[in-house]
Amino acid sequence: MSAPYYNEESNVSIPTDLSSAVELVNMLTGNTADLNNISIDLDKTKCAVLSIEGMASCQLMSELIFQPMNEFAKVSHTADEVMVFLKKQSLMAADRQIVTDIGTLAELLFSGFAAILTDNCSEAVCLGVQGFEKRAVSLPETEQTIGGARDSFNEALRVNMSLVRRRLKTPALRFRLIQTGKLSKTDVCIGYIEGRCDAETLDGIQQKLQRIKLDTILNSGYLMPFIDPTYSRSVFSAVMVTERPDVACASLNEGKILVIIDGSPGCMILPTVFADNFRTMDDYCEKPYFAAFSRWIKYLAFLLAVMLPGLYAALVMFHPEVFPLKLLLNLAAAEESTPYPLVVEMVLLMVLFEIMREAGVRLPKAVGGAVSIVGGLIIGDAAVKSGIISQPLLIVVGITATASFVLPALYPAVSVLRIIFILAGGLGGLYGIAVVSCLLIVNVCSNDLYGTAYTSPLAPLKAHGLGDIFLRPDFHELAERRTVIGTEDH
Repeated sequence: MSAPYYNEESNVSIPTDLSSAVELVNMLTGNTADLNNISIDLDKTKCAVLSIEGMASCQLMSELIFQPMNEFAKVSHTADEVMVFLKKQSLMAADRQIVTDIGTLAELLFSGFAAILTDNCSEAVCLGVQGFEKRAVSLPETEQTIGGARDSFNEALRVNMSLVRRRLKTPALRFRLIQTGKLSKTDVCIGYIEGRCDAETLDGIQQKLQRIKLDTILNSGYLMPFIDPTYSRSVFSAVMVTERPDVACASLNEGKILVIIDGSPGCMILPTVFADNFRTMDDYCEKPYFAAFSRWIKYLAFLLAVMLPGLYAALVMFHPEVFPLKLLLNLAAAEESTPYPLVVEMVLLMVLFEIMREAGVRLPKAVGGAVSIVGGLIIGDAAVKSGIISQPLLIVVGITATASFVLPALYPAVSVLRIIFILAGGLGGLYGIAVVSCLLIVNVCSNDLYGTAYTSPLAPLKAHGLGDIFLRPDFHELAERRTVIGTEDH
């Protein structure tokens, strides 16, 4: 009779009778096909080695478990001597845990451990011999840099932890491991530097993670609503996700906290501020003046991506006097030849652009480039020649689309805000743009994650932090100060 993955029987102690213990494990796992059971006789003592196929390494089990046990079996031993050998005298694996209940035994089996059950013993020796397939450390996909590192996080939690540890060889770097998800039992790691992060924030994040009652946790999006109190009411997310270990280490040095999820190729950084979205590792590979110029370009690109279409609609429809006469005549002639109002044209063009972008993202890379060519050249050119869309409008949309790709982390918010500003500018002119801008500023300023204002250091104003927003401090200056969330010690 099969049993569910988790029920009251999972807390039952391991029976001393070996056959009963194996039968109880089979019942708890529902006689799953990937449960391997290998019986070994150590003279008069019977043992069973349990493992999950594909989770434990066959080579490690052969070298670290079966070979030492065969050598040990050449001499007669009692059951107590066998357990002493397994628990204390043998060196079968670096990670060795002794469990006494079936529930913990099943969790370790599904985590890649091999469990050794012994007859007339109510304990199981679990050895870490993980050997499941994982993706190699590869190039970052979304956060490309010119002078930064070329490695990125993958889906293996221990690998991600090692990528951080390799860069920060200080004992002050600490990791806390917890499990969340009633069915998935997902390992979640909290990383921080002792003495840099706020202790109350750290404990608060851990408590929130431990109280999550979801059945499964598959990526960072499952956890964000629980650890970010502003998630449902804010346009921008106060929790940043990165796939770059160097960015994660830089955030740790600033007193921030990492949340790494097993099975997710990235880590969450919190708390963050709005200005963090405009900083890259390339800023610290160039001279300060060029890094400052690059940041100003990013701010300009953000404004263009959000406000340019709406501003264009507002000026053309409500304030044409701002254009020079020659340009105004060209715009009027172009719009006169199209059958739809400007706002309708712009919204349709933006929706078409989002459809093409989504198709390019979801399709294989070999086909994704072809979608961009077909959409940008063929469809765009045909739409202009047929008189459905005006030429100036296509130029505005092209500039907006290019600017929106400068900040990929903000793209979800930018794509929605762009439509809102188009409707506001097309229906209310500059007054509508001003009203929506005020509402957006109020929404952004209302975000406060674990005592850190999302608009810091602009609001509340911290003069010593303004240089980090618009400029990049020199390394001599950075060497003489230590940054902690919300404050700076000089």
